[in-house]
Amino acid sequence: MLKEKNILLGVTGSIAAYKAAILVRLLVKNGASVKIIMTPLAKEFITPLTLATLSKNPILVDFFNPENGDWNSHVDLGLWADAYLIAPATANTMAKMAHGIADNLLLTSYLSARCPVFVAPAMDLDMFSHKTTQQNIETLKDHGVAVIEAQTGELASGLEGKGRMEEPEKIFSFLEEYFNHSQNSKLAKKKVLITAGPTIEYIDPVRYITNHSSGKMGYALAEVLADGGADVTIVSGPTTQVLNHPNVNVVNVRTTEEMFKACLKIFPDSDVAILAAAVSDFQPVNYANQKLKNKENEFSINLKPTTDIAKELGVLKKENQTIVGFALETENEKDNARKKLESKKFDMIVLNSLNDKGAGFGYDTNKITIIDKNNNIDNFELKDKKLVAIDIVKKLAQII
Repeated sequence: MLKEKNILLGVTGSIAAYKAAILVRLLVKNGASVKIIMTPLAKEFITPLTLATLSKNPILVDFFNPENGDWNSHVDLGLWADAYLIAPATANTMAKMAHGIADNLLLTSYLSARCPVFVAPAMDLDMFSHKTTQQNIETLKDHGVAVIEAQTGELASGLEGKGRMEEPEKIFSFLEEYFNHSQNSKLAKKKVLITAGPTIEYIDPVRYITNHSSGKMGYALAEVLADGGADVTIVSGPTTQVLNHPNVNVVNVRTTEEMFKACLKIFPDSDVAILAAAVSDFQPVNYANQKLKNKENEFSINLKPTTDIAKELGVLKKENQTIVGFALETENEKDNARKKLESKKFDMIVLNSLNDKGAGFGYDTNKITIIDKNNNIDNFELKDKKLVAIDIVKKLAQII
């Protein structure tokens, strides 16, 4: 899927820069054209001659060639590329990307790029876990940059922890999966409804019941489907996720009832509904118009079930519509998921378990099992949620 694709590779000043040689080799071997931008410090870790030989293109470092005045146009590079991959991406470079600093050719090319951008972080564990770095990574994600998750392992410092750049083979697979999906989407022009994030149920004007859903999975699905040409509407509960895409419309709601009413308007004209939201199952029987005061004695709240959005849409479902459900379980996972699949009239259900490390609420990764209405079961390993979304969309395309 990378044959005849133009890949712009950015290499920054990290010891992991040596892996760029392996990555370039993989890209070129599979038919991609590769141009490389290096930061000045990157040249201290791997020579431009090595990368120029492997890519069969001169290496770009400065805005112009001081010997003849040739201009290296960051605008032209941004227009040429089908994908811009920065690997390794240091904490310094990601901080500058997140805040729009453009003091070298690699960064000006990032700000000019009209293609998808991918970064593969590489740094020591304390730098990676620092709150500033994590905020910058989240900012990049909000700006549409795909972050290829750093791995845990032995680092150049001799310490053991998270911050190791993903292996070149895995990075190559990430790009291959992206192009494979975007070129072969069977869901182009389909109208897709996605619910995402949590819902909240008010106790009084100050307090409410909710859950830990971040909305990351639903938004990742929306991005993958929109990249494939689908017309996507997200009905989103309160979340910090942001997705600016011409094929995506976001409807913000808070309560389960608000989400239900929004879905009722959108679902009749939808080809597919993906119910990824973590909807509150219960709401207070009585809402207090004024803030409830603290009491010394025990205090109880009576709860009643909220509207079962999945069940109601299942009743309204027409023959030409497809519904995908989600199940987060802690015990008897597959049995419970099958029961939900049947009772809600889903065409397939995506199961993940809180017993799996790195899966569930709040993580950038997920580990899923997909069960369809014919009881076909597909198990997947722990992956970045963008790759998980691609797996789900692939399965959806098969059954639609």
